[in-house]
Amino acid sequence: MTAATTGFDIEEFHAEAVQTPSHESVDEMRELLVDTLTDAGHSPHVDDDGNVLVSRGVGDVTDEGATASPHIVLNTHIDTVAPHISYEPDGDVVRGRGACDAKGPLAALLAAFLRTEPDEGTLTLAITPDEETTQIGAAALADRLSADGFIVGEPTDLDVCTAARGQCEAEITVSGAGGHAASVPADENPMYLIGHVLTALSAYDDTVGTEADPLLGEPKLTPTVLSGGDTTNRVPDECRLTVDRRSVPPETSDGFRESLQAYLADQLPDRDVAVDLLRADTPFPDPFVTDSDAELVTTLAAASDGDIRAFGAATEASYFAATAPTVVFGPGVLADDEGPVAHASREYVRLSDVRAAADAVETALTTLV
Repeated sequence: MTAATTGFDIEEFHAEAVQTPSHESVDEMRELLVDTLTDAGHSPHVDDDGNVLVSRGVGDVTDEGATASPHIVLNTHIDTVAPHISYEPDGDVVRGRGACDAKGPLAALLAAFLRTEPDEGTLTLAITPDEETTQIGAAALADRLSADGFIVGEPTDLDVCTAARGQCEAEITVSGAGGHAASVPADENPMYLIGHVLTALSAYDDTVGTEADPLLGEPKLTPTVLSGGDTTNRVPDECRLTVDRRSVPPETSDGFRESLQAYLADQLPDRDVAVDLLRADTPFPDPFVTDSDAELVTTLAAASDGDIRAFGAATEASYFAATAPTVVFGPGVLADDEGPVAHASREYVRLSDVRAAADAVETALTTLV
């Protein structure tokens, strides 16, 4: 089955997708995807976590992940960050929210899926609803899907990315003696104590943090939000500092929390300092590295003529890489010479790159499945 026989037009789908807001709710975007697959002769399944699953070939993917090998999974997401930005075509360039992150990769992977008839094994399209927020969908899929390789769609400028740093967020709470501003001693004022925490954080990686990774480089710890106090003449009982952590192997989000808690306890003895992961009931992507010699990597790199490198942001690929070779690949860029592109007000993608990404994935799949 080819794109022509299914009636699927990659540019028309991309245009409709970018025009479909999915920053607050993905319901309309998911309906577009399900209807497109159904019109092409497939029967997609929406699971309890809102993922869209459809497979072709020898096997059939279910909620239990049962299928035949070799099994390759094509994954990306349908949600976008706020605010929605209107669709604006300009020749080969399409601007708008999601143009490159990740409706460009979605259009490319969908086209490759529809064009490919596996000689053996199974090809699965698995699309998640919450990559930009909780990432519950991908974590649930990783627990269920058994695959021999994953291609995760993100804007990589057609390079094959085999690694990414992990990402988590933690809140540091410093408690002290709240009371009248005229009477609370400085050494019991959480506002002063949080300053000691900031000083300690600047030396964290040099003291106890994970060493640099050959491919991903050094981990990064960044304070992002400081809060505390509600009245100008009263010292608050506590102050809170949020930090963003970009990790490299072998660090995990839980390991980072425990390490940071122990480090701050050592740096600020006899002080009440607590470290808690934000959204502790949802997953965080840990860092991953896929062997650059894996067949999935070399096959897709040959098909795309792209470089093999690390990806510049955290990604749902982390959840899949724990069980099978995983790469990040797609049209568009996170940033260009002028500044940020993905998530920015100037988000765009080139349609020629969307088509090239689809062609590369299709070519790779003829070898892989």
